[in-house]
Amino acid sequence: MQYRRFGKTNLQLSVFSLGTMRCLDSAEQAAEVFARAIELGINHFETARGYGASEVFVGQAIAQGIVPRDRVILTSKLLPTGSPEEIDRQLTESLERLQTPYLDCLAIHGVNLPEHLDWIQDQQSGMAALHRALADGRIRHLGFSTHGPLALILQTIATDQFEFVNLHFNYFFQRNAPAIQAALDRDLGIFIISPADKGGQLYTPPPTLSQLCAPLSPLGAGYRWLLAQPGITTLSVGPAKVEELGAIEPWIERTEPLSAEEQAIFNRLDRHQIAALETDRCAQCYACLPCPEEIQIPEVLRLRNLAVAFKMVDFGRYRYGMFENAGHWFPGQRGDRCTECGDCLPRCPEQLNIPDLLQDTHDRLSGRWGRRLWD
Repeated sequence: MQYRRFGKTNLQLSVFSLGTMRCLDSAEQAAEVFARAIELGINHFETARGYGASEVFVGQAIAQGIVPRDRVILTSKLLPTGSPEEIDRQLTESLERLQTPYLDCLAIHGVNLPEHLDWIQDQQSGMAALHRALADGRIRHLGFSTHGPLALILQTIATDQFEFVNLHFNYFFQRNAPAIQAALDRDLGIFIISPADKGGQLYTPPPTLSQLCAPLSPLGAGYRWLLAQPGITTLSVGPAKVEELGAIEPWIERTEPLSAEEQAIFNRLDRHQIAALETDRCAQCYACLPCPEEIQIPEVLRLRNLAVAFKMVDFGRYRYGMFENAGHWFPGQRGDRCTECGDCLPRCPEQLNIPDLLQDTHDRLSGRWGRRLWD
């Protein structure tokens, strides 16, 4: 396992972090996952108040010595809402569940809306309790996680209240590249959320994607692309059972820059997408927003790009089905809500027929409605 400095926290984190959101079937199964993660060299465990019994399971493993507290960097998360008294109570509960007197890191969970940023900047909000906890040592380092729009992420980084950020970024979703750079400029640790699952369900790739990524697997290519990016500290891996940790083993020491052969894979993927989509390719410039019907046009069309070019239809259905079902964690209306008002058309530099493409995306990807695992 390789380790990297987590920005200004100066913590040395393993390049893979254990996300505990999915290993929830039983305390025994969770303990097996935790023990194997330790064996592999993972030294960063991430949990949250909202992840079911996750904090309890981690706490039990700490109490039993399965997770050595002095060898593990522990992060939990709480939502950006509540008074100082409420936040203090939540923090106390989390520490009790985790059976530890302190958290190495606490992340404000889901800074996704302007009101969440307002809460962070309000000196009378629950942030006051977090600053007290930093002063008395119950929290060592403070950061935030986000599924929000790029502008909001940049504004939150610019508050200079945080030492690390957890965000989405991967080869198939590069929109947050300016946020990565802004975090680097301020020496924030960078934790990449769900690069295998939200990054394209790369553990179950379609044949077209597998062929294009050869000789690497799509999962391996995704991990290598991220681990070769400057400044990224760690990638989340979220196994439900111990066997799933095997997927990261070939990559835990592969942190060098991309080889010529690896770079050729990504050049091939780029060329293939352009050729397959021809004049229907959305270049992800986001100039079409805002939409009067609150359709997240670039994200809808990104899913279409992937479904058409790489046959990533199952992934597209998985994500498309979250529209209108996941609140601010995955905002926006479905593509068939388009009224053909035409507001977006003159703003599109590619001159795409956006209403037709939105309906086409809906026709391809509708029929599998979902929700977030945890709210």
